[in-house]
Amino acid sequence: MSAASSAAPPTPPPAATPTGAEVLIRCLAREGVRRIFGLSGGAAIPIFDALVDSQIELVLVRHEQGATHIADGYARASGRPGVVLVTSGPGATNTVTGLLTAHMDSAPLIVISGQTIRPNLGTDAFQEADVTGITYPVVKHSYLVNDAAEIPRIVREAFHIATTGRPGPVLVDIPKDVSQGPCSANFVDALDLPGYQTPGRAAPEALSAAAALLAKARQPVLYIGHGAVISGAGKAVMALAKQMRAPIVNTLLGKGAADETHPLHLGMLGMHGTAYANRAVTHCDLIMAVGARWDDRITGKLDEFCKDAVKIHVDVDPAEFNKVLRPNLCILGDAKLVCEELLPLVQPCNSEEWLEQCDKWRQKYPLRYPKRGGLRAQHVLDRLDAITGGRSIITADVGQHQMWAAQFCRTREGRRWITSGGAGTMGFGFPAAIGAKFARPEEEVWAVVGDGGFQMTLAELATARVHNVAVKVLLINNNYLGMVRQWQEMFFENRLSGVDLEGNPDFVKLAEAYGVKGLRIRRPADVDRKIEEARSWPGPVLLVAEVVKEDNVFPMIPAGAPIANMIIEPPRTPLEKPSGST
Repeated sequence: MSAASSAAPPTPPPAATPTGAEVLIRCLAREGVRRIFGLSGGAAIPIFDALVDSQIELVLVRHEQGATHIADGYARASGRPGVVLVTSGPGATNTVTGLLTAHMDSAPLIVISGQTIRPNLGTDAFQEADVTGITYPVVKHSYLVNDAAEIPRIVREAFHIATTGRPGPVLVDIPKDVSQGPCSANFVDALDLPGYQTPGRAAPEALSAAAALLAKARQPVLYIGHGAVISGAGKAVMALAKQMRAPIVNTLLGKGAADETHPLHLGMLGMHGTAYANRAVTHCDLIMAVGARWDDRITGKLDEFCKDAVKIHVDVDPAEFNKVLRPNLCILGDAKLVCEELLPLVQPCNSEEWLEQCDKWRQKYPLRYPKRGGLRAQHVLDRLDAITGGRSIITADVGQHQMWAAQFCRTREGRRWITSGGAGTMGFGFPAAIGAKFARPEEEVWAVVGDGGFQMTLAELATARVHNVAVKVLLINNNYLGMVRQWQEMFFENRLSGVDLEGNPDFVKLAEAYGVKGLRIRRPADVDRKIEEARSWPGPVLLVAEVVKEDNVFPMIPAGAPIANMIIEPPRTPLEKPSGST
C-alpha cells in the first residue's frame, strides 16, 4: 500500500457561520413563506442577498407602498400573512400607508425593513429613520432587532402576533450590521408573550344572556362585519340567520361573510348601503353585531342609531367594546365559535311579518340607475357581476366606483371581496388584486379602480407583466375625483375645487407601454363583449370604461346624519353641509 493511499482523508473546512440575514430567510421559510414582495436598497442588501440561495421567490415591485398593498391583497385572499421586504429610511416610511391600511382592516402583514448599522442609530445617518417610532400607531407590534441571536424568536413571535386574535401588521426593523453579521441561533418554537391573549370560545353565561335577548326579538337584524370573514364564520352566520328567521346586513368589508344573494340578505348597510338594509336597521328591535365595530359609516348620528333597539356586540377584540356605543351585551370570542355555540340555544323568532316588511322595502327601494345618457359605471359593474356569476375575486379601490361595486357586485363567499375600508386608501385596489392572484392563481381576479386612485400605484403594471399575473383591471374613468366632486356638488353649492383630473393619460396606450393588453369601452352595447375579451386574454388586462363624468352614488346618508335622513335620489334643493367627516 502506498503512502498516499494510506493517508487520512483531508479534513473538510468548518462550515461557515450563517449570517443574520440567512437565518432570517430560513426562519421565514420555516413559517411557510413562499413569496416576498419587496424593493431593494443599501441597508437591506444582506437580506436580499440571502434570498438568492433560498426557495423563497422575490417579487420585485416598483414602489414600497405597492408592496404592502400586494401583500395585503395576498393576505386577505388567502388568510395567510403577506411578507414585505424594504430598505431603510424612505423605503421603510413608504410602507406606512400600507401598514395603516392593514391595521385598520385587520390584515396580517410582516414588514421587514433594513436599518442603518447600530453604531449610527440616533446620529441622523444616511437613510436613517426611527421606523419603529414612526409606525408605532399603525402596527399591532414592532421590533428593532439589536442582536442577531434574537432573530428566530422575533420571527416566530411576529407571525404568531400577526395571525392570531384580531390579525394585524407587524414590523421587524433590522440594522445592517445585524443582518450581515454572524448568527448561530437555533430555530424557536416556544412562545413566551406575557399578557398576549387570543379569545376563542365565549363565556357560557354570555351566550345564555344572548339567547334570552334573541328570544324576545320580533324585528331582529344580524349586522355582519369583517371579523366574520376573517374567522370563517359564514356558514355559522347563515345557519344562525335561518334558525332565527332574521335578516342579514353587512358592512363594506363584511361582504361575503354570508351569501349576498340569499333571500334573508339585505345587502350592505350604512352611508351607501341599500335603502332596504338601512330601513331594516332603522326599524329593528334588536341588532347583533358579529365582528363589526359600529363605525361612523354605519351609525351616522350616533344618538339616533337604533336608539330603541337591543344591541349585542360579538368581537374577538375587547378594545372595541363600548368604544363607540354601549351595547346591552358584549360577547368576547371568535365570531365563528360564538355563532356555532349560539345555534342550539336560539329558537325561531316570531318574525314573519318583519321579513315580509323587509321584502316590501326591497321591492319599493331597489338599486337603480339611469339606462340612458351614456355609459354608466353601475351598468358596467352590474354586467360584470352577471357575466362572472359573482364568483370572481374583486378588489376595489376607494371612491364612487368602490361603492357602486359594493352595491352591484354581490359577494357569495368570504375572501372574494377585498377593499380598503377603515383607511379608505386610494391606490389600494390594483396592487391588492396582484396579491390576490398570487395567493389564488386559479381564481379569476378583477380590480375595480378609478382614474384617480389607479394613477397612485399604476407602476405595478410592470410587476403584473413581468410575472404574468393575469389580473383584469376595470378602470372606471370619469376624469374626476368623483366622490369628492359629489360632495362638493351636493353640499358645497357645486363649487368644484381640486377634483378635475384634466391631464389624465390615454390609459389604453399607457397599458400598452408597459406591455399590458389595453381595451376600451365607450358604449353600453359594447360592455359584455369587452368584458368577455378581457376575461379570455391570458395575461393582465386594463379595461378602461369611459363613463359619464358627473354621476352620483345613491342611496347616500350625509356624514353625521341619522340613517332616517337617507337620500335615495338626487335632491332637488341644496343640502346643508354635513357635520361629520367625509
